[in-house]
Amino acid sequence: MTQWRTLVVKSSGLKARRAVARGTVAVLAAALVATGTSAASAADAPSRTAAQATTHAQPSGVSKFGVTGLKVAQVNALYGVDGNGELWGYPPNGKGGLSSRMDSGSGWKASRFITQADQDADGSADGLWDVTDGQLYWTAWDGTPALIGNGWNIYNRLLSAGNLGGAAADDLLARDSSGTLYLYLGYGTGKLASRYKVGGGWNIYTDITGKGDLTGDGKDDIVAKDSSGVLWLYKGTGNYKAPFAPRTKIGGGWNTYNSIVSVGDINRDGITDLVARDKTGALYLYKGTGNASAPYASRVKIGTSGWNTYRLLF
Repeated sequence: MTQWRTLVVKSSGLKARRAVARGTVAVLAAALVATGTSAASAADAPSRTAAQATTHAQPSGVSKFGVTGLKVAQVNALYGVDGNGELWGYPPNGKGGLSSRMDSGSGWKASRFITQADQDADGSADGLWDVTDGQLYWTAWDGTPALIGNGWNIYNRLLSAGNLGGAAADDLLARDSSGTLYLYLGYGTGKLASRYKVGGGWNIYTDITGKGDLTGDGKDDIVAKDSSGVLWLYKGTGNYKAPFAPRTKIGGGWNTYNSIVSVGDINRDGITDLVARDKTGALYLYKGTGNASAPYASRVKIGTSGWNTYRLLF
């Protein structure tokens, strides 16, 4: 039997951490008032919390899946942020679906984009990048948000789609309002290298996602849904200066979904999958096949309703 390595859910003590974080902000505000500094600065201090909500096992190899060269996919929880800014995590349940939700943090109401990333190539995310008030932050699980840079309000789409540049850490993709897509290589610490221009014309897509190898060549890929509902595959090249091969069509009819997202391997077969939410709030799983010509199997419903409660899924 394949040996499995289990990661422990880091959800204990979350309420205590929230109380400490909020208390720290209150104390800081009082100190600023006493010294004559504007208390508004204290209110702006990040008080977001994020705890990993993932119990998972990683396969020791992929030979049993019969997919030559396939890189073992990350195994992560699916996270959602509700209208109150509460963060909820749904770990894979080991049966091809998701476990019950876990309280995974708070304070994310003002965040425009959130995406999880693996910084040490151990097969699971180590925390979150988010854009809040035009600033990019990195928040390690159970850590404090660290400011990475300013001026990120120029982007209308942001995601970490795995390792696209060939190094160990996950990278970051960002699209600006003109439709130009940029790649930021990750250093493995939450910090990023200077951006590289991927190309123009990406405003035709309403959704862009990815978290692993879909085609069996060992390189991470992405998929993109256009405004007409056609889903396209962009195979990764591993070259950060030209990270994607020309697109190929996966299929039409994807406008039935108002959100598509990949967090890695949901059914734990070593291949990255896709999750899609329809307009009624139902959730579907598209299992990855490792076949470039047909990267997904037929959909399986894994959530009957209620998923529209989340304004962000990642």
